[in-house]
Amino acid sequence: MKSFMFGLLLGVVVVVCGAFAYFISGRAPVATSAAPIPFEKYLAKKALDARVTREMPNTVPIPADEPNLLAGARVFRDNCAVCHGLPGQPVTAIASGMFPKPPQLFRGKGVTDDPVGESYWKVVNGIRLSGMPGFQQSLSDTQAWQVSLMVANAGKLPDAVQAALSSPASSPSTK
Repeated sequence: MKSFMFGLLLGVVVVVCGAFAYFISGRAPVATSAAPIPFEKYLAKKALDARVTREMPNTVPIPADEPNLLAGARVFRDNCAVCHGLPGQPVTAIASGMFPKPPQLFRGKGVTDDPVGESYWKVVNGIRLSGMPGFQQSLSDTQAWQVSLMVANAGKLPDAVQAALSSPASSPSTK
């Protein structure tokens, strides 16, 4: 039994040391054009989903009315569109060069099937190693909720909100 436990412990140590050597030797893919390592997407998605599920708010403190959706559209256009796109516009050069690719929120379902609290969590906290910044320091809590409501309702936006998304982006919003 002792030799089995020793062999098991030695095996774990060898695997951990091998993984460490792989990463510090420069063999791990780090360029945005490189293919992901096995299980990279799976593990990152599972970790993100577990964290968001545990921490996201379950209630939305503002209504999904036209003034809030319009304000959310302005925040999105000014802060998010360069990566996540605008309706009817081509993917930007910035978004094309990112890894992982940012979801184009006005193509397909976007995040309209995600709870608003999930989008809010991602807006406020960002997503590590994805290019998605956290906006906790640059958007007010209300602005974060407004943009989260707008993307959650992207498939059924009023005409005024769609028009606001079609106008050119301006400088990033501040608190």
